[in-house]
Amino acid sequence: MADDTDVAHPEETSLIDRHPMRDDEGQIRPEFVEEITRAIRAGDAAFLRGIVGELHEADLGDLIAVLQPEDRVNLVELTGSDFDFSALNEVDETVREEILEELEPEEVAEGVRELESDDAVELLESLDEEDREEVLEKLPPSERDVIERSLEYPENSAGRRMQTEFIAVPPDWTVGQAIDYMRETSDLPDRFYEIYAADADKRWQGAVPLDVLLRSRRMVPLTELVDEDRRRVSVLDDQEEVARMFGKYNLVAAPVVDTENRLVGVITIDDVVDVIEEEADEDLKALGGVTSDEELSDSVWTIARGRFNWLLVNLATAFLASSVLGLFEGQLEKMVALAVLAPIVASQGGNAATQTMTVAVRALATRELGAQNAWRVVLREGMVGLVNGLAFAVITGVAAVAWFKIPGLGVVIGLAIICNLVAGALGGILIPMLLNRVKADPAVASGTFVTTVTDVVGFFAFLGIATLWFGLK
Repeated sequence: MADDTDVAHPEETSLIDRHPMRDDEGQIRPEFVEEITRAIRAGDAAFLRGIVGELHEADLGDLIAVLQPEDRVNLVELTGSDFDFSALNEVDETVREEILEELEPEEVAEGVRELESDDAVELLESLDEEDREEVLEKLPPSERDVIERSLEYPENSAGRRMQTEFIAVPPDWTVGQAIDYMRETSDLPDRFYEIYAADADKRWQGAVPLDVLLRSRRMVPLTELVDEDRRRVSVLDDQEEVARMFGKYNLVAAPVVDTENRLVGVITIDDVVDVIEEEADEDLKALGGVTSDEELSDSVWTIARGRFNWLLVNLATAFLASSVLGLFEGQLEKMVALAVLAPIVASQGGNAATQTMTVAVRALATRELGAQNAWRVVLREGMVGLVNGLAFAVITGVAAVAWFKIPGLGVVIGLAIICNLVAGALGGILIPMLLNRVKADPAVASGTFVTTVTDVVGFFAFLGIATLWFGLK
């Protein structure tokens, strides 16, 4: 007789296993989206609750993003209390706003109550003030006060990013008392890596990592274990500075104190990863002249309006570069080869400048580039431009002579390439440094100005050297 102890019964199989969300490459299966869409439009709440209850918040966010706009709100309403509102922090801000605006304030308030304070703040800060107040009014006073205090801190500050759930105990307790307290208290944070010592006025006294606590005997006083020099964060610290501190000192959590050194929250590594991703996304968009809040879900008009200003600046700088060509109109008429080859010189300088600028912007953002090493790095980049300029001068010069059969043309374009690659390398690092010095974001403005420099220098060097070499009148 066959042994059926290892046979999986259908009713014991996970619903998400029977309806897998992702394929072998990690992409959401179109069939899965069709099943969810069909269930939403049929009002099959039981099926949807079963699926949603098994999905991680990040997976649920990915699912919401691929649904049709009209189906997103219906999914939230049909799944009710089984819907994890933290999933809304995983989608584009535009999508999040559309969903929250369609839901009743009572529904949003119920969802917010299930979130940790930092997730609740992130969710509500995307709403306009009127809608936010409507939701806050539906929360119990104690929960509302916590969120409102966090929302009062500056945007992108540690106070906005922190969660207010943490474990603080009197410093005169023993290890045993602290452990018993954690065992008997039901409303502890979902995750924590250390406990904090605070006096009766909630003023910071120090931290005790969990590994140190669990390795100590019950009767050991916490005062013997407390790390008073533990790195901590002020509520007013910029979140980017906090992320940099985590990376530098290999932190997984950091206590947050107010201006009077009172313990008010904690920032954990998952919050910092979000900050790093946001800052990297913002810098990458800025290098391309795209606003930091542009999302894939934005409308055509929103995206076009956001990109218009930098395109207008680029147009103005393009006219400036083209005006250099106008200075050599006569030379261009006499030798067509100059008009054909001039864009090559400008393009090579632009590419070299972009390489240098990318490295410079990143180094400025990570504080690797500063006053102590600035000129050494500038000199190095200038030498790199010179070395590459010499190499490409030979390559481009040979190609130009072979193409137009004019021997002197190789010398002219070679010298121009050297000039422009050196100019591009220097512009690529000096312009971001200058913008950083005047408190402007180098990631936002560098590209336009650096491109202008290489275009102007490239055209002027090439056509100016050609005029001198060939004696064109």
